[in-house]
Amino acid sequence: MSRARAILIWAGLGTAIAVPVAAAAASPLLAWRDPVYIAAGFAGIIAMALLLVQPLLAAGYLPGLSGQRGRRLHRWVGICLVLAVIIHVAALWITSPPDVIDVLLFRSPTPFSVWGVVAMWAVFLAALLAALRRRLRPRTWRLAHTSLAVLVVAGSVVHALLIEGTMETFSKIALCVLVVAAIVKVVGGLKIWTVNARRGT
Repeated sequence: MSRARAILIWAGLGTAIAVPVAAAAASPLLAWRDPVYIAAGFAGIIAMALLLVQPLLAAGYLPGLSGQRGRRLHRWVGICLVLAVIIHVAALWITSPPDVIDVLLFRSPTPFSVWGVVAMWAVFLAALLAALRRRLRPRTWRLAHTSLAVLVVAGSVVHALLIEGTMETFSKIALCVLVVAAIVKVVGGLKIWTVNARRGT
């Protein structure tokens, strides 16, 4: 890969992440929010940004981060993703425990909450599978981990798109489209679904 192309890829990724964050930081809605609530919102935004990076690292698509180096960073970014989700939920708990309880029990009247909870548990299960990787057959682990990753992206994207809040609409949509495109590209490249279908598993 040429140096110019590598610079363009990193610049594009940086822009895709920085623009939604900057747009959210400039939102007039922040003037009426408590600091803890703002922290919860930005933890969610950071989590979405990490979802764009994760599949690219796993597939070795980022310049200079292919092979073992990319997979090692993929694990660390996964840890950061789990922490961002925990901060997101914990901060919302501090602002309104009853609402969070309703969300976790699937009693919330807001549709975006359900998708958020589904994505949250999928993140935690994916992290648990990563910790247990050596105890599972490679193909079984990859299929399970990839399926959870797809669920995480689907739940997170719907969750984000249904919320009318701090994130600016167009930059949010653009980030969600990129996250979906990244996971589709990577999963399609793995071809694990085709292999399993041929073997009748």
